[in-house]
Amino acid sequence: MAQDHIRYDVLTQDALRGVVRKVLGEVETAGLPGDHHFFISFATRAPGVRISKKLLDEYEEEMTIVIQNQYKDLKTSETGFEIGLSFDGISELLVIPFSALKGFFDPSVEFGLQFEPSNTQMQAEEVSSVEEIFDTKSDEKKETASDADGEQDESGEKVVSLDSFRKK
Repeated sequence: MAQDHIRYDVLTQDALRGVVRKVLGEVETAGLPGDHHFFISFATRAPGVRISKKLLDEYEEEMTIVIQNQYKDLKTSETGFEIGLSFDGISELLVIPFSALKGFFDPSVEFGLQFEPSNTQMQAEEVSSVEEIFDTKSDEKKETASDADGEQDESGEKVVSLDSFRKK
């Protein structure tokens, strides 16, 4: 079988994440229509996910949230979303990049999507965008390509050439 240089698997996953992005964007603008509500599963330790230590201790690998009646401050971007939810009466802010999604289900119409885990450079760049958009980046600098060749620019940030990711 020929090698897939186009990476249809990655393109398909990105397109499916785009469905969730569009749906959440519409809910952000107009609210939940009719009986629609969502179960969204995500990897809690994926790059760019921001949840409280309490939630991370309770949900070490994966968490499913419900977006139905009681949510607030839903904000979406091209790379992720931010939402306020209540857990045991305590308000929490969650920041979730679309690259961390594992599943999306709307039981009102029996529609669901399942996502493959992804570790591509594109998702690492998405994480940086989510952190910048929602201003949740910690003071620690995180490298998205630890084994890539690079040099530091004037600000001390590591500059990585695209050539370092190409197969040789």
